[in-house]
Amino acid sequence: MPSLERAQSTALVDFVWRTVYRGGFPLARIWWSVRRARHEGALVAIYVGESLLLLKSSYRNAWNFPGGSVHAGETPEVAAQREMVEEIGLTGYTLIPAGSVSGVWEGRRDRVHFFELHLDSPPELRLDNREIVDAQFVSPEQLRSITLTGPVALFLSKNPRR
Repeated sequence: MPSLERAQSTALVDFVWRTVYRGGFPLARIWWSVRRARHEGALVAIYVGESLLLLKSSYRNAWNFPGGSVHAGETPEVAAQREMVEEIGLTGYTLIPAGSVSGVWEGRRDRVHFFELHLDSPPELRLDNREIVDAQFVSPEQLRSITLTGPVALFLSKNPRR
């Protein structure tokens, strides 16, 4: 398959995945509310100097840290490492435990474990362009004007400029 056809095919597949995420996420939120679901997640605050990496998903209006669900049999740290690979292509870094927060977000009772990663320079990121569609390092001043997910906003309010 010539590279142009492959690029068009990949763009179409990415579009379909983004559409599935956008349609499925509101339905999942309703299901979580009805079921009174409990969830455990793990997120990673990645710092380069004072700048912090934020990710934009295809299905959420708020910005988030890399991370996601802790699967059965997984520790929060293993989940955080797995999600960093899946979402932005980062591997081989040691994470620093940074506490946890609990609350009700997006229709489910959630406990989110946080980890930190401090880097000397911005890493090369590989976004899947399906679930994760944008990434940016933001300064502490820029954070004030950005809509963040509930867990990230709570974490940062408890841990300003770590």
